[in-house]
Amino acid sequence: MGRGRAKAKQTKVARELKYSVPTTDLEALQRELSSNSDQNGHEDEDRYEDPYDDGYDDYRR
Repeated sequence: MGRGRAKAKQTKVARELKYSVPTTDLEALQRELSSNSDQNGHEDEDRYEDPYDDGYDDYRR
C-alpha cells in the first residue's frame, strides 16, 4: 500500500510533460547559432588537423 500516491504523482508529471507547449525564443537561437559558426565555414577542419602530419604517406601501396 502507499503506492497510489506515488503513481498519481508520476501520472500527473507525465501528463504535464506530454501536453505542455515549450516556448522557444527563436531569435535568441538564431543569434547563438550565427555567433558560433566560423565565417569561412572551416571550423571542423582546424579542430581535427594533425599537428604532426608532414603531408607524406609513410607507406607505399
